[in-house]
Amino acid sequence: MSHVQKTRTTVEIYGRTYTIVGDADKHHVRLVASMVDDKMKEIYQANKSLDTTRLAVLTAVNTMHDYLKLQADYEELLKKIEEKEEH
Repeated sequence: MSHVQKTRTTVEIYGRTYTIVGDADKHHVRLVASMVDDKMKEIYQANKSLDTTRLAVLTAVNTMHDYLKLQADYEELLKKIEEKEEH
């Protein structure tokens, strides 16, 4: 069994510091953290009465919505490519 070296990356998201441990390189982890931070700030600007927990949940919901939309678009593109290759 191969043993993948875990990396520890310290990031700041919405004013709090987190240490992320995982397989991804530090640049990728920092990019993801930055995107989460940006999304939280964007949602907060639209509704400044949200506490941090609600803000985090709305950020997660928005992110999963975007992910599922992209996944559906990707599957549709694959289907179109398959159809085109059959002709």
